[in-house]
Amino acid sequence: MKRYLKHVLAVGVAAALLASAPVAAMAAPDKHDTHVDPAVPGTLQECAGLAGFDYAATDIVSATIVPAGALTNAGQPVGEHCLVTGTMNERVSPVDGQTYAIGFEMRLPAAWAGRFLYQANGGTDGAVSPALGSITGGQLSNGLQMGFAVLSSDAGHNRSQNPLFGLDPQARLDYGYQAVGTLTPMAKDLVEAAYGRQPDTSYIAGGSNGGRHTMVAAARYGDQYDGFLAVAPGFDLPLAAVAQLWGAQQWATVATDINDLDTAFTPAERTVVAAAILERCDGLDGLKDGMVQDSERCQKSFDVQWDVPTCAAGRDGTCLTAEQKVVVERVFAGARKSNGEPVYTSFPFDPGITQTGWAGWKFDSSVGAQRDPVAVGFIFSTPPEDVSMLADTLGYALSFDIDTDTDRIYASNELYTESAMEFMTPPNPTDLDVMRDSGAKMIIAHGAADGVFSPDDTARWYEQLDKAYKNKAEDFVRYFEVPGMGHVRGGPATDQFDGLGALIQWVEYGQAPDRITATARGAGNPGGVNAEVPTTWAPDRSRPLCPYPLVARYVGGDIEDATSFACKPSSDGTNSEN
Repeated sequence: MKRYLKHVLAVGVAAALLASAPVAAMAAPDKHDTHVDPAVPGTLQECAGLAGFDYAATDIVSATIVPAGALTNAGQPVGEHCLVTGTMNERVSPVDGQTYAIGFEMRLPAAWAGRFLYQANGGTDGAVSPALGSITGGQLSNGLQMGFAVLSSDAGHNRSQNPLFGLDPQARLDYGYQAVGTLTPMAKDLVEAAYGRQPDTSYIAGGSNGGRHTMVAAARYGDQYDGFLAVAPGFDLPLAAVAQLWGAQQWATVATDINDLDTAFTPAERTVVAAAILERCDGLDGLKDGMVQDSERCQKSFDVQWDVPTCAAGRDGTCLTAEQKVVVERVFAGARKSNGEPVYTSFPFDPGITQTGWAGWKFDSSVGAQRDPVAVGFIFSTPPEDVSMLADTLGYALSFDIDTDTDRIYASNELYTESAMEFMTPPNPTDLDVMRDSGAKMIIAHGAADGVFSPDDTARWYEQLDKAYKNKAEDFVRYFEVPGMGHVRGGPATDQFDGLGALIQWVEYGQAPDRITATARGAGNPGGVNAEVPTTWAPDRSRPLCPYPLVARYVGGDIEDATSFACKPSSDGTNSEN
């Protein structure tokens, strides 16, 4: 039984994508596998003239050459490219009187690989991030350096309109999915104007909300892209945001300072729990190395009540009180209504809970003025909240009624014709026929210690997808969990991996990834150091990321090297205690 189901039963009873990181190990091409022809390189033919690019409802603001070396990434110069900025569908909202448009930029490399990349951005969007093709932190080569023509957008609203763009129905739809659908054909035509031909292959990739954009695009625009790469996807983002508010209410019951939820489960206390997880689970993969590779077995083995010390007196950072244990178990088991009905999935216990990012999502974002309260109140609820709510987002989070207010993310009316669960999620999450039949492929990576979007939700979706495709989902979708990694990046993890390179090999050469090699970003890493990599590890420790539900098991050799591990079923082998 998969760990998600285990969590549900228990409650009833009680992603750095690095082009220069080692390339994924590839299986031999399957005779039943489909793939598109490899992209053919080309050369930039036009830049300044793109200022006159003519496309419906599109205004090109500028088109200029950026010389080689003007930008760097991981200490390496980014090559010469053409930067094009513009907007689409400018309009004045009849609801709030604001002027909206879909802002974008494209960066078109002089030395083109023949590929197009839609860089799906995170958060609530609202800003045109530089179109560099940087999907996660620490990348040694970004998409632009790999020769992609890259597009980035603000998804239909600007930063000053966050989060109140949710008052405008069309802005909601653009944010949810329509900006991607609007920009994609325009961007391909702009590529043609720049290079004299359309891209040979097209990809969309992103992390967090960008991962959600990617998964939604796979369902809605499956024939527009050849490859989809989603890291830490907020697949059920409205539900996850509601779960965050519910979680804040649970933490508040044991916080010593209601205005600082971090006092509910302090860094020292999280370290105690992480140590207990390692004590119980570190050796389940055949090697004690400070990592939990076999998460499914860990969820069956680890028990907060039995494995974590209980405070005999007051809290001193070496134990949890009985009340804290109840709250920790409750939050990890997943948000529920008072009648026990699940709202969101469980979270796996993983030693990566020590990271600062995990606490930031759980304790700050869940009550802050820029994250979950305003997203739920203004973007996901129908009708939206009164703007006066901005003055007290903590109060809103703590007074949110999980039993009744949750229903508003499923609601629609004459003005807001699509509910949040309609415009933010795929129309049919397990129907990817269009994508599959076009030969497209999707890779998903998710950190086991993600503090906001649960990898259990991704695993649940993949299991349902696999069932819908009669255990053949791996022919076109593969999911990789990253032990210890937090949201998109970080944590005590090997979080540097070349997902985009693996996807190209699968899409264009038919070589499905049987494993993807990931490395730690310890001292000296040119893509940026991850301070949460333990000093006891080799700074470039490597591990294989295995396609779900397989896990990395130690088979002998250098404990710092991925080649010493094989991808095997969770229940395989004995519990070696090295």
